[in-house]
Amino acid sequence: MLTRDLALVLGARGTRAFGLGCLSVLLGVHLQRLGLSGAQVGAVLTAALAGSTLASLVASGLADRLGRRRLLFVFGALMAGAAVAFAFVHSFPLLVLLAFAGTFGASGQEPFLTIEHAIIPQTCPPSQRNNAFAAFSLVGAAATALGALASALPGPLERGGLETAWAFRTMFIGFGALVLVMLALHARLSSGVEAPLVEQLPRSPGPRPRGLLARLTALFALDSFAGGLVVQSFLSYWLFSRFGVAVEQLALVFFVGGSLAALSFPVSAWLANRIGQVPTMVFTHLPANVFLILVPLMPTAPLAVIFLLARLALSSMDIPARQAYIVSVVPAGQRTAAAGVTGVVRSLAAVPGPSLAGALMQAGALSLPFFLAGGLKIAYDLTLFALFRGEKPLAEGEAPPRLGPAH
Repeated sequence: MLTRDLALVLGARGTRAFGLGCLSVLLGVHLQRLGLSGAQVGAVLTAALAGSTLASLVASGLADRLGRRRLLFVFGALMAGAAVAFAFVHSFPLLVLLAFAGTFGASGQEPFLTIEHAIIPQTCPPSQRNNAFAAFSLVGAAATALGALASALPGPLERGGLETAWAFRTMFIGFGALVLVMLALHARLSSGVEAPLVEQLPRSPGPRPRGLLARLTALFALDSFAGGLVVQSFLSYWLFSRFGVAVEQLALVFFVGGSLAALSFPVSAWLANRIGQVPTMVFTHLPANVFLILVPLMPTAPLAVIFLLARLALSSMDIPARQAYIVSVVPAGQRTAAAGVTGVVRSLAAVPGPSLAGALMQAGALSLPFFLAGGLKIAYDLTLFALFRGEKPLAEGEAPPRLGPAH
C-alpha cells in the first residue's frame, strides 16, 4: 500500500531527478559555450560532486539531530538559488562556487538521497521495504531519462527567436522552479519521517560486520572513482566535442539510455532472486564496462552511441542489488549508517574524476578516461566476485553473516 509520506518522497525524487537529468546533459555544453576550457569544465563538475558529497556528510551526521525535513529545506533552498544564479554568471570562480553550493552534481550521493533513504523504511511496513526502494530507484531513473529528453528544449527555443544565452538561462531558471516544487512536497511530509529518539543513540557495530563493510566500501570506492571519470555531463561533452552531436540529439541519446536503465531495475530484481545479489552485480556490470571501453574506439557517432546505449542499459542493474546487499550484511540497527557511509565514500571517491578527465582532455587524450574507467571497473567486478561470491544475504531478523575463507 502506498502511504502518503512514501508518495511525497517518490514525488520529490521524481521532480528532482527530472531537473538533474536535464541539467546533466546541458551543463557541459553550457560551460563550453561560455568559453571554458576542458580543464575548467572538469573543475566545475568536480565542484558540483564535492558539494554534493560534503552536503551528504552533513546530512548523515546532523539530519537526525536537527530534523530531516529542516535539512531537506535548507539543501533545497541552496540548490534553487544556485541554479538561478548559475544562469547569469560567466566568471569561472563564481561558477565553481555555485556548482559547489548548489550540489547539482550529475553523479554522487546527494544530500537528499541520504535523507530520503533514511525516511523510506519509516513510510512502509518491513515486508514492503524492498518494493519501496525499487519504486524509488525506478522513479528516479525514469524521471532522469525524461529530464535528459527535455534538455533538447534550447533548440526549439532558439528557433522560436530566443537568443542562445537566454535559451540556456531558461533551462537553469526552470530547474530552480522544479526544486521549489520539490521543497513543497518535502514540506508536506509528516512528523513520522523524523528519526525516532532511539535511532539517535550511537551504535557500536561488531567487528565482523565492520570488517566486511570495510571491504565492500573500499571496492565501492574504486568503482565510484572510475565512474567519476565518465559522468553523464562528461559523456555529453565528449560526444559534442568528438563528433559535433547536437544538443537535441544528445537529449534523445540520454533519454533512451535512461529509459533502458529504468527498465533494467525489474530485471535486476528478477536475476537477484534467482542467482543472488553478488552474481547479479558482477554479471551485469562486467559487460557494461567492456562496452564502455569500446565507445571511443568507434569511428562514427552512430556506432559510438550504440555501444554507449548498450553500456547504459546494463550499467545500472547493479544498483538495487548493491543497495539490498549492503543492508543484508549488517544488523538491522546499523542499516542507515551502513547505507550512509558507503554512499558518502562512493561520492568522495568520485570527486577527482571529472577534473582528471578534463585534464586528460585538455592534454589531448580525449578518449583516455573511457579506457581508465572501464579497466578500473572491470578490476572492481572481478575482485568483488572473488571476495564475496560466497557471502549470502540475510533474511529479515537473522544474525549477521560470518566471514568465510573467501575473505
